[in-house]
Amino acid sequence: MNEWRNRPLDPVYPFVFLDCMHYKVCENGSVESRAIYNIMGINMQGKKDLIGIYLSENEGAKFWLSVLTDLRQRGVEDILIACIDGLKGFPEAIAAVFPQTRVQLCIVHQIRTSLRYVPDKDRKAVVADLKARLQG
Repeated sequence: MNEWRNRPLDPVYPFVFLDCMHYKVCENGSVESRAIYNIMGINMQGKKDLIGIYLSENEGAKFWLSVLTDLRQRGVEDILIACIDGLKGFPEAIAAVFPQTRVQLCIVHQIRTSLRYVPDKDRKAVVADLKARLQG
């Protein structure tokens, strides 16, 4: 596992999806929540490449900064577009390591952000319209 975790990476990834999921794990006889950071890259040949998995106690922009720094140290020179969630400070962490990278919210967070400005009475119709456009 350490060999895979420390392997050299491609210098350029056109797209990188960065996400954190929370899981319950049993540690020292008690169940605790842990954050698993997943980084999926699309390489220059268009192939998916799981370029990193990291474990932490919680999700935060500071830990993402250390993850991105690790990617840089493993050979990534540029990420064209990073698809992320709405975590505060995340775009700044990306810019600190990969200043030319364009940041885009994932589709779920784009929809959530859009719905903030929709009155409750119109929400159902707007969601139906968005769903039709995204699936079509």
